[in-house]
Formats: sequence, C-alpha cells, structure tokens
Amino acid sequence: MTGSRIEPGEMTPVELSQRLEQEQPLVLLDVREPHEWEIADLPEVGQLRIPLAELMGRLDELDPEENLVIYCRSGARSGQAAHVLASRGFSRVFNLTGGLLRWRDDVDPDVPEY
Repeated sequence: MTGSRIEPGEMTPVELSQRLEQEQPLVLLDVREPHEWEIADLPEVGQLRIPLAELMGRLDELDPEENLVIYCRSGARSGQAAHVLASRGFSRVFNLTGGLLRWRDDVDPDVPEY
C-alpha cells in the first residue's frame, strides 16, 4: 500500500477576502523577495514573510496545523511553496490563485501592479 500524497488547495482572492472579513483563523505566508514587500501587499494581518529560496531552511517557523495561505505576485512561486509544504506533511496549505495580480483585479484595484 502506498502512502497518499497530500495536494495543496487553492483559494481565490475573493475567498481569502471573505475569510479575512470573517476573521477566520489563517496565516498568510508571503514567499516574495524582500524588495517586493514594499511595492504591494495584501492587507496586513501579521503575515509571515519567507522568500521561496529560504523556505526549506525556515520550515520550523511554520505550524503544520494552521491554515496557511501562501501568496506571491502571480501565484507561481506560491504554488511551488504550497507543493513543498504539502510534501512535508502540511495538510492545510492553500495557494492564492493568481497572487497579488488577481487580488488587484478581483478585490482591491488600489494595489499597485508590478
């Protein structure tokens, strides 16, 4: 019998916005590079900021029991991070589909595009 592989989930910006408004428990994980953090971001809810290149060395900063919503600019890096975490036993991992660009399109047009 082979072990079942955990696949990360997806969350749209609209779904995330609703969850934030309802104050549902979740942790935002920004995997962009430091220079990107000042350009544009999601609403501040105490997100963790761990660039994708540093993720493997900083797994101890994450709680595998929490709902983690991972985001980046477009959803590509966060998708990679979500798969890495899922492969390490994190079962409540969600990739923010479309990243900040889709957040801008679907939720908050005031977020700068870069």
